[in-house]
Amino acid sequence: MTMMVSRRALMGGFALGGAGLMLPGAALAWKADGAAAYPATAAFIKGFVDRRELAGTLAAIGRGQGALDVFGAGTQAMDSARAVDGDTIWRLYSMTKPVTGIAAMILIEDGKLALDQPIADILPAFSKMKVQNIPDGSLTDVRDAKTPITVRHLLTHTAGLGYGIVQKGPLRDAYNEQGILGGQVSRLPIPGFPPATPAPSLAEFADRLAKLPLVYEPGTQWSYSVGLDLLGRVIEVVSGQPFDLFLKARLFDPLGMKSTGFQVAAADVGRLSTNYAPFGGALLPIDPATSSIYLDKPPIPYGGGGLVSTARDYDRFLAMLLGEGETDGVRILKPETARLAMSNLLPAGASTKNSFVEGEGFGAGGRVSLPTSPTGEGVFGWGGAAGTIGFVDRARGYRVGGYAQYMPAEALPFQRDFGKNFYKDAMA
Repeated sequence: MTMMVSRRALMGGFALGGAGLMLPGAALAWKADGAAAYPATAAFIKGFVDRRELAGTLAAIGRGQGALDVFGAGTQAMDSARAVDGDTIWRLYSMTKPVTGIAAMILIEDGKLALDQPIADILPAFSKMKVQNIPDGSLTDVRDAKTPITVRHLLTHTAGLGYGIVQKGPLRDAYNEQGILGGQVSRLPIPGFPPATPAPSLAEFADRLAKLPLVYEPGTQWSYSVGLDLLGRVIEVVSGQPFDLFLKARLFDPLGMKSTGFQVAAADVGRLSTNYAPFGGALLPIDPATSSIYLDKPPIPYGGGGLVSTARDYDRFLAMLLGEGETDGVRILKPETARLAMSNLLPAGASTKNSFVEGEGFGAGGRVSLPTSPTGEGVFGWGGAAGTIGFVDRARGYRVGGYAQYMPAEALPFQRDFGKNFYKDAMA
């Protein structure tokens, strides 16, 4: 069973106290490598384990192209004695989005795709889209879209598409009924979450999506969406490869990201963390490692929220971004393409008002800081539904990852305050 998640659970924002939970004593183990260099970050992540709020937490921080500092607290699960480390496997959820964004930029650099190209050139079913006259209103009270959906729109959540975890009313129901989902969570039935059967392929996902109305006119409004999932279908049609194999060939294999993909191999189950939901003073295992939904091949490689990875692997991706397309002699993108990917790609006039990126920019699948941001410009990244966060600070030369596994991400301040504590160290 694929479990639907709450409106905010999968939103995976990148932002700069619960009761004591029932965790084993082994979870209090502390690995201090690198922690001395980042004392505020170390104390922050360790606190969640000391307070018995999480089973395990991890930070992975590097400067420039230098060695990665990895330090963490606790274990991979409440019932595990295995400490979290750089090779623990985590559910990335929406930290998948920048990966998909960079995959599209590879094809743009190859000349097979253009930033402002209508996706109807590639997926003709999207040539005559309708727009709801009232967002989240009737599915039949619609008008013709004036603007074609472009690659830029998919990258920046400005295509006008919806999200089952965001929308309300009939469009949300239609997404669920049609299996237009943003990812998978659990095999287990969980109260309050309707079961939904995902579309059987990316091709079918796209075809079903094209028949439903848009929430907004393309290019006018930032609204979190399945745009990066649809972009996965665009990528596989243009490249002539299944989306997951394209990522492997053009990103994961060249960068040495051997533990990154849409499924956890049987041999790697011992490194997979358990995902929890804080509830009633306890951590409830909603996706135990030993019976995880990620042990099976998913029907769809979700470009918006399907990847699992390790801190070391994802740092390879971040190091490539920080190196403007290159790390350890492996070039993925030309410098100018990498800089474009991490720049503000929002269409002119697109509103971010009342969204959780208000006052910020957005690039190829990730938030982009602006000169007016608290950090100043140069930060690019995103977070995931299960508490993870990853970003690069190009101005200061940092690559940063924070890892935990709990849902929804706002249930604890780990993701929300991780960046704030990192910057205490970076500014010291």
